[in-house]
This record gives sequence, structure tokens and C-alpha cells, in this order.
Amino acid sequence: MIDVKQTTLDGVLIITSTRHEDERGYFSETYNEKQFREAGINAQFVQDNHSCSVHKGTVRGMHYQAPPFAQAKLVRVAAGKVLDVAVDARPSSPTFGKHICVELSVENGAQLFVPAGFLHGFLTLEANTHVVYKVDNYYDGDCDGAVRWNDPDLAIDWGLNPSAATLSEKDAAAPFWKDFTSPF
Repeated sequence: MIDVKQTTLDGVLIITSTRHEDERGYFSETYNEKQFREAGINAQFVQDNHSCSVHKGTVRGMHYQAPPFAQAKLVRVAAGKVLDVAVDARPSSPTFGKHICVELSVENGAQLFVPAGFLHGFLTLEANTHVVYKVDNYYDGDCDGAVRWNDPDLAIDWGLNPSAATLSEKDAAAPFWKDFTSPF
């Protein structure tokens, strides 16, 4: 069974699967196509990704894939803890430019479903954090894009001093929201 909660951004969902616990630990189905379809999630996932961030304070984002390779994502944490962030980048949406922040961890077992048309990123809240996510379209370098993670117009409260963030060169040089032309 899954518990699905709608966030303030249309289509962005927090999904928690039932855990079966005993003295060994627990077992949980993190994805069951039938249950997800019954919950209205019709993404057909084609690729699984796994990122490991060695340092607490690593920021990965805010990323997107433009059409025709736009991606919906189902994000979960396999080890550690993150602050997961989605920003609505659909100009026709009433929540265009708005964001949500959700803590994902092994302990809470929550997953975040992020439809195509959103920027996505996360901040590691613990060292050696592993994030695993399914996507419903293949990666294409020509469609890869990003917006500055600490953009003042987006005003995301990361709870982190920007000078303390561990970033890729790509993320550090990403354009600002005001310079972003949405492909969605």
C-alpha cells in the first residue's frame, strides 16, 4: 500500500509506502506500477539513477530536462537525508515560480514524485547520502539545463550558508531565474 499526499504544487506528490518491520529490519515496496497507476501516477519509468554525495551540504540542482526529453522523477533516499526541492517551471501554471521543500530520508521512507515541467534539486543533510530516482525519459545532454540553486527570486530556504555548499561547476554557474526562459 502507498499513502499519497498532494503538495501545494499541482502534480508534485509525497508518497510513502507501507513498511513491514520485524527484528531483522523492514521491507517496503518502493514502486508498484499498479498502485501508482491507481493513485493517478501514469509515468512509465525507463531509467534508474543513483547519486552518492560524500559531503553534508552538497547541493545538486536546480536541474531540468527540456522537451522532448523532459522527465518526471520519483525520488527517494537509500542512505542519509536530503532537503528535496521542486520548482514549478510551467509558465501556464498558477504556481509558476513557486517551490516546495520536503525532507526525504531512510527513516521517514518518503518519496517525492516530480512531474515534467519542474526544476528539481536537493541538499544533503548528512554525509554519504545516496539518492535513487526513477525517470520516465532518457537523459539528453542537449536538453539538460539548470537554474541557480540560491536564486534570490526563487527564495528557497536551504538552511545553508551559500559559501558552505559543495557544488558542481555547472550548478555554481547556472543562470538566474530572471534569465531563464522556460521550455515548458
